[in-house]
Amino acid sequence: MPESQVHFFSSDPVIALLGNPNCGKTALFNLLTGSRQKVANYSGVTVERKEGRLTLESGKNIRILDLPGAYSLYPRSLDERVTCNVLLGRAEGEKRPDLVVCILSASNLRRNLRLVLAAKRLGLPCLVVLNMLDIAKRQGLQIDTAALSHELGLPVLTSIGIQANGADDLKSFLSNLDWRNLSALQTGTGDATLENVASHIAHAESDNILVQKILKNLKLDQIIPDHLSDRLDSVLLHPVFGPLVLITLLFFIFQAVFSWAVLPMELIKTAIEFLGAQITEILPNNWMRSLLINGILAGLGGVVIFLPQILILFFFILLLEESGYLPRAAYLLDRVMGSVGLSGRSFIPLLSSFACAIPGIMATRSISNSRDRLVTILIAPMMTCSARLPVYALLISAFIPERKLWANIDLQGLVLFLLYLAGILGAMGVAWILKHFTSEQFRMNALMMELPSYHLPRIGNLAISLWQRAEIFLRRVGGIILIMTIALWALSSFPLPPEGATGSAIQYSFAGMLGQALAHIFSPIGFNWQISIALVPGMAAREVVVSSLATVYALSSASADAAEALIPLISSGWSLATALSLLAWFVFAPQCLSTIAAVKRETGGWKIPAIMLSYLFGLAYLASFITYRIATAFGLA
Repeated sequence: MPESQVHFFSSDPVIALLGNPNCGKTALFNLLTGSRQKVANYSGVTVERKEGRLTLESGKNIRILDLPGAYSLYPRSLDERVTCNVLLGRAEGEKRPDLVVCILSASNLRRNLRLVLAAKRLGLPCLVVLNMLDIAKRQGLQIDTAALSHELGLPVLTSIGIQANGADDLKSFLSNLDWRNLSALQTGTGDATLENVASHIAHAESDNILVQKILKNLKLDQIIPDHLSDRLDSVLLHPVFGPLVLITLLFFIFQAVFSWAVLPMELIKTAIEFLGAQITEILPNNWMRSLLINGILAGLGGVVIFLPQILILFFFILLLEESGYLPRAAYLLDRVMGSVGLSGRSFIPLLSSFACAIPGIMATRSISNSRDRLVTILIAPMMTCSARLPVYALLISAFIPERKLWANIDLQGLVLFLLYLAGILGAMGVAWILKHFTSEQFRMNALMMELPSYHLPRIGNLAISLWQRAEIFLRRVGGIILIMTIALWALSSFPLPPEGATGSAIQYSFAGMLGQALAHIFSPIGFNWQISIALVPGMAAREVVVSSLATVYALSSASADAAEALIPLISSGWSLATALSLLAWFVFAPQCLSTIAAVKRETGGWKIPAIMLSYLFGLAYLASFITYRIATAFGLA
């Protein structure tokens, strides 16, 4: 994944943040590092790594690793394997941490303490941070940190990851720490054998006994219910009201994607038009002006304009994730997904695929059942990723009128919701078919997952995550999309048309020849040669389809404003049947080559990617053929 421009030095001390999922670890990481982060992948695997820098009051720089969440140091998943490898110093290109900061959820010590006891046995210097104290106090929990420190034999600090000063105690402790001598924080023997099953079972049993003893000594052995979460769950997990709330919430999100993005999209469009006008005035009418206006500006501008809609979608996904609602949605959908041979545990990877299929495919590592993981990987690309949003937005804006329906529902937002729904239903249909080709021993077990307490998301965390997503998107625009746009411009501009040619120059170019050849394959589903050209670079990245269409039509038109007029050009040049057919194509067509590469890495070979490409292309062509023929029969051609 792309990395932010943050520089780290091997001489800086390394702190590893260790904790269970939902303990507030990443919120604390964001609080400590702010914008001084970089996001990449661990060497050799697709597990995402986050690394940040904290500058102490003394001026000393600390490297902080946000390790993947783990319930145990006996690794059952790839995430936990990576966490163990980092702690043991086995991670390629990463030295063993100088200090492990164990993050505990103050409202769930019973489970979190087991991981602290396992970390102590590794022989690394350890420090305990009691996080999410606000939630614990709300539940009526009073935790004696001095007594807990005595029981664990480690320093215990407190933090509230969603408050601006919530990590001050930790920063102060790190500032006063003697980094040359951390032996006082080192209590384990360092001889833990993580791969030994018998050793793990023995340690687990002794840890359970010790945790019970610690909780009893702290007078925390009685389970105190979370009344606020219970009250919310009585509605949000209700068998009738829960699904209605979920559907309403998703519907609202897709409405907002269109309605909230109008103003920023208009501002971006105005800026692009201004740049085009300035280039036209400065440069003469030659190949350089054509490259800048019809190539780069038309191509990149046609994609960047949809950034507001992508960020709005990401904002809501992050909001649901940080609030603790996503596991509830998985629980609600467990019965529905069970009917097609999946479980609710597949919901979060599939929901992640709405942003991008790659992290969604990576998230399937948390699914222990191999059959369910494989099916989830196969259908993840059918979720409508953010890269398809520019294509949907372009076609909807060109062919669906801006009209308010009953209850002020936006027609364009409704169509977008139906396209997302079509992808979901298609994925469920594929999963149902695969269910009948699976032997009984691989059928799903009952869903078991943690439901974290509800909490208010921190605006700072949302802002950091949105900035990272915007940066990733803009890097794609400035990287592969820019390269593909320039390449398509070159293919569309050369060779020059012969003497006496009557058509547009692009028809005689290499791209025009390719488009004319592909048109024979795609003409039964209503695609013209311009669409056929755009589909080829679109395999590199879905957003390239929009930039490719902008480039092709800019070079096909004699108008100087063609780069800013893609919507009116296609709305006047295509039939509604063609537009609907293209929408159907993108509901099912395979995503970018990066997704295929991620599937290959996750499955360890080319067999599954080949199966995926074959069935997705077949579904896309069939769906487009049926859509185009039905639309033609109703006189929409």
